Amino acid sequence: MTVSPIQDPQAGGAPRVVTVGETMALLHSESIGSLAHARTMTIGIGGAESNLAIGLRRLGVPVAWVSRVGADELGTRVLRELRAEQVEVRAVVDPERPTGLMLKSHPSGGATTVRYYRSGSAASALDAAALAGDDGNGLPDDLLAGAEILHLTGITPLLSDTAREAVLDLVERARAVGTLVSFDVNLRSALAPREVAAPLLACIAVAADIVFGGTDELALIADALAAEAQAAGESGDAGGDAARGGEDSLVRILHAHGIPEVVEKRGAEGARALAAGSVTGADATTLPDAEQAEAPGLSVDVVDTVGAGDAFVAGYLSARLEGLDLAARLARGNECGALICTTPGDWEGAAHREDLGRLAAGTKDPVVR
Repeated sequence: MTVSPIQDPQAGGAPRVVTVGETMALLHSESIGSLAHARTMTIGIGGAESNLAIGLRRLGVPVAWVSRVGADELGTRVLRELRAEQVEVRAVVDPERPTGLMLKSHPSGGATTVRYYRSGSAASALDAAALAGDDGNGLPDDLLAGAEILHLTGITPLLSDTAREAVLDLVERARAVGTLVSFDVNLRSALAPREVAAPLLACIAVAADIVFGGTDELALIADALAAEAQAAGESGDAGGDAARGGEDSLVRILHAHGIPEVVEKRGAEGARALAAGSVTGADATTLPDAEQAEAPGLSVDVVDTVGAGDAFVAGYLSARLEGLDLAARLARGNECGALICTTPGDWEGAAHREDLGRLAAGTKDPVVR
């Protein structure tokens, strides 16, 4: 990987990272209790891919977000917020389908419930042919080839049949032009049962260069790959059930399945990763001796954990683009994930570059002077 310096967040430039996925309007009740009795709600936006895009942009990485929104006020809100964060927006405005919607509430102290209303949304109509088009709203080969990383999540391929085919086509095109594929499993059980989602997400994971997931998500992938190998009559490393017996087994098992870089997000416990030393894109034919690292979690006063995983990935990828080693990538990911937990909102508290190191400083004075 060619390392180049991170730009000032306000600077322009061709995107180093491109991401594709749905961003929805977000209605949030800040009061504690059922939505049945809520009197007011705030309006905003949220989506795993746009959360990541904003996180990267604030850290100085030029990034493009590709999607579809409805020709409605909520779609206008999505586009306006992303452009205000200096994210390059490439989005079709669909006159026939609405912008997706999610509701976030706190049924009890310390608990958060998120409900999605995205069936038939504009983004569910994502399709491979339109994304490959060169009309200014898609992700043509030249833009894809110019980026260093294509970031996808397991949410988009479960939105619809056409979205699934679009993601699979994007992975194939990225590998063909040598662009790294980053994949965050991001399982959403509301979109598909685990037994339906697992084989598809595992298929994408083994085609990716970098895979992120929580412990349960990586175990889901490991189990699916083990089941696939067993069905094919192959022998090999155990799947997720066996993996849970060892502290670092999951990242090793998935690495053994041919995934060059595996990152396990462990929340408050920190993160661990295992990465090959010199594997990129279409050149990933062999796996040399791997580097492994762990980073402890950081203690913060938690306000809202939604978006922490996306912030972690943004921090990790920004550090990777700077050429930092595996331990430093994990440390930055942990810091970005922890910082966003200290404020309400899915992305509003995402770290800027000047925030990095704030937690390590350990100041207890709540007033910044």
